[in-house]
Amino acid sequence: MSSNAALTDLIIKMADDELVQGHRNSEWTGLGPVMEEDIAFSSMAQDKIGHAWALYRILHENLGGEDPDRFAFMRPEKAFKCSHLVEMPNSGYDFSLMRHFLFDHAETVRYESMRESSFEPFQQLSKKFRGELKYHTLHADAFLIQLCNAGEEGYARMQTALYETIALAAGIFEPSAAYEETLIADKVYPGEKELYSRWLDQIYPVLVKAALNLPDMNTITPVYGGRQGFHTSYLVPLLKEMGEVFNLDTEASW
Repeated sequence: MSSNAALTDLIIKMADDELVQGHRNSEWTGLGPVMEEDIAFSSMAQDKIGHAWALYRILHENLGGEDPDRFAFMRPEKAFKCSHLVEMPNSGYDFSLMRHFLFDHAETVRYESMRESSFEPFQQLSKKFRGELKYHTLHADAFLIQLCNAGEEGYARMQTALYETIALAAGIFEPSAAYEETLIADKVYPGEKELYSRWLDQIYPVLVKAALNLPDMNTITPVYGGRQGFHTSYLVPLLKEMGEVFNLDTEASW
């Protein structure tokens, strides 16, 4: 079995992505373009934050980590390992929908790969989250195709959103120089390179249905850095907002 350090590193990356993406989704509550989308993004936000909490609990209960709430809300920016994609603000519904599409398909291939992980808690989460992720990807696929088929403006905006997000999304799969080979050898998961390949295979048929043009991925430079603690200027204010209530009294009992 991989060392606690290797497992901890992987879990933090996964959980921080879920936590921050969940918060970004929650920002659409009350602002969705139609009521159905208002409800959908709120529901998915709850799921994402629930996934993050489950991962933080594994750190706490299985690997000797901190209390999940304190770990989520009291770390400094440099201690977070989320990708740059999830940090970006919601500049518009087109951007948010494309991010949702790319991120949730990435999450799906990641958790599917862990159904037979040598780390048993990953097997359990893979089964537990399967239904939620199926709903998330079905929602993203349906609305992406619907908007692209709705007219020239919808299509143009979604194509632009794809161009704006694809390098950021590729950054989800930033490999760990220290632990990647160990995690693969110990069959914890197949590694970021393999997940990236599976992700492209999964999103491509949907993009074809939407008539969207995927850039030549050999010409795209993935946006790395978040996994190493190097973040965009958007993360600090987001963390401050997320932890505002918790940090009023960190010893409070709820």
